[in-house]
Amino acid sequence: MMARIRPTHPRLDPLRDDEIDDETRAIVPAGSLNIFRTLARHPKLLKRWLVFGNHVLAKSTLPERERELAILRVGWRCGAEYEFGQHTVIARRCGITDDEIVALTRELADGGWSEGDRTLLVAVDELHDDQCITDQTWAALAQRWSDQQLLDLIFTVGQYTLVSMALNSAGVPLDDGVPGFPDRG
Repeated sequence: MMARIRPTHPRLDPLRDDEIDDETRAIVPAGSLNIFRTLARHPKLLKRWLVFGNHVLAKSTLPERERELAILRVGWRCGAEYEFGQHTVIARRCGITDDEIVALTRELADGGWSEGDRTLLVAVDELHDDQCITDQTWAALAQRWSDQQLLDLIFTVGQYTLVSMALNSAGVPLDDGVPGFPDRG
């Protein structure tokens, strides 16, 4: 990951509970994550984005582990510490190890990945770098994934690239107790 300049403080502070109107409180209850409290500054955008985000996170055809590997790699490649930290917590719950989480921050050849995981992560990198999966990677994925899963992968990478841009640009602070990027030792 290239060194990037990021805001040193939130550009858009997450709303406090007393700043959230009643209509928005229905989708951003007290104690919500900073991402939702920040995006609550534009309630109509938040409401519509949540529909798509819910599909990608909860209704996607991707297996949970593969979805989280992809999201973590996107977060790393986009330099989005908030995204990486939030999904580190989720990844651990679905069995991704701390060693694998650290390996996602390195060159893929250094990670000891299975062929399937490596192909997935190559696809994420290709989408990040070129906004297109190569024929070779597509063919390898298509041998084990359905058309729906292939589309869900593309939209997952796109969704979390978009989210990373918003988090980075707004300077959304990490939530209490959520790790940032791992120590790469």
